[in-house]
Amino acid sequence: MSRPGPNLAAIEERLLALLDARGPGKTLGPMDVARAIGGDHPDNWGPLMQPIRRVAVRLMQQGRVVLLRKGRPVDPDDFRGVYRIALPGHGEGADDADG
Repeated sequence: MSRPGPNLAAIEERLLALLDARGPGKTLGPMDVARAIGGDHPDNWGPLMQPIRRVAVRLMQQGRVVLLRKGRPVDPDDFRGVYRIALPGHGEGADDADG
């Protein structure tokens, strides 16, 4: 029997709580969210990466977060590669934007 899919509401709640805890001007990587939910073993957090991306994109479309690549906001409908998540108005140009 397969495990149920990730709870998107729980991902959203954890993502926003982690961002809030980081404070103004700080960013969060999707892997940080995945590990906070699934633990340190890749078999547990790895499958969460795409659902986290979907949640982050939806939150950006709602204006609740900003997705950054190399410190600049991305087009939520068309971006690739490494990205960071920030609260609106706080993450643009952050020092840890791509690391």
